[in-house]
Amino acid sequence: MKILVLNSGSSSIKFKLYEVNQETGYFSALCEGQADRIGIAGSTITRQCKGCCDKDKQFIDLKDHKAAIDEILKLLVESEKGVLSSLDELSGVGHRVVHGGEDFTGSVLIDRDVVKAIERNSMLAPLHNPPNLMGIKAMSALLPDVRQVAVFDTAIHQSMPKKAYMYALPRAQYKEYKIRKYGFHGTSHGYVAQKAAEVLGKPLEDLKLITCHLGNGGSLAAFMGGKSVDTTMGFTPLDGIIMGTRSGSVDPYIPLHIMESQELTPAQVSTMMNKQGGLLAISGKSDMRDNVQAAAEGDKDCQLAIEMFCYSIQKFIGSYIAAMNGVDGIIFTAGVGENNPMLRAKILENFSFIGLEVDTAKNDANETVITTENSKVVGLKIHTNEELVIALDTFNLIK
Repeated sequence: MKILVLNSGSSSIKFKLYEVNQETGYFSALCEGQADRIGIAGSTITRQCKGCCDKDKQFIDLKDHKAAIDEILKLLVESEKGVLSSLDELSGVGHRVVHGGEDFTGSVLIDRDVVKAIERNSMLAPLHNPPNLMGIKAMSALLPDVRQVAVFDTAIHQSMPKKAYMYALPRAQYKEYKIRKYGFHGTSHGYVAQKAAEVLGKPLEDLKLITCHLGNGGSLAAFMGGKSVDTTMGFTPLDGIIMGTRSGSVDPYIPLHIMESQELTPAQVSTMMNKQGGLLAISGKSDMRDNVQAAAEGDKDCQLAIEMFCYSIQKFIGSYIAAMNGVDGIIFTAGVGENNPMLRAKILENFSFIGLEVDTAKNDANETVITTENSKVVGLKIHTNEELVIALDTFNLIK
């Protein structure tokens, strides 16, 4: 069985093709790549297929998402470097969809009602859901008989209790406008929580876990009884920890004060907080790797950016330990979480009071378990694989 995973953005589409052994349940990646600058001059498609050492890059006119997906499909079946003999081999297509609102608590087969719901929830994710829909509609037009699945970033967090997702605003804001905490990065949080349970040799339902998805964007989630019970991102992905260009949590009156005192529009303040905030605002560098390097060379602003970043995470970890009345494991994942031992150690240094002790050698070697054998709480580093989660859900819904 062959399953194609698509992640459609406003001007790009990431793709990955999996082959599934139905007897063993093993997933192997056959080809992956990305279409860039869709609808913009100089559009390209890059790909790397199984058995090929080098990435292949082509400059090709991609006027819209349908044209981009059409070219991706052609590459998959081309005679020289293709990995499919025919598109008839495709059993299903899984799509990443950012916002499912309150309509979806899990992944679903796509039909007209699902498309309408995604369109309805576009008001909650105006930058993400519309391009996600473009990918779905383009695939429907090109391969109408292939079943498609929507996998939502928000779905796993629909298990949060009301005390965690409601805001102290007039009730009409929730009832009429659906303003509440939704959370994001759900596929990543759910995947690494399950993997952590496997490493610890216990059912996920029996564990209290805190997952830290730390990339250019970042969020934490608390898992108890096998379910997400809280997460740091809120109504939008702006809330929570300090990120590459996002401010994270601030006094909610600050944007109003800025608009009033500086005569800025809501759009200008949104740009400030989403694209000019975070690490970029503190140090002038949005990439954590640049901050770490400059901090080591004595840059005080980059040192402050790292201090503030780690402190924002420590506070949420502490609050989730209190909310769950304990914790069994703290998991790090995504680009920063998986690849920076110094930051992991710095974040965890304040948790000796719960019996957590980092094993410096294991942590520096990027091992899965990064705490000592005597630690009462386990620290873990687990590679996330959101594309695999989408492929798994697609397989399970169509098999």
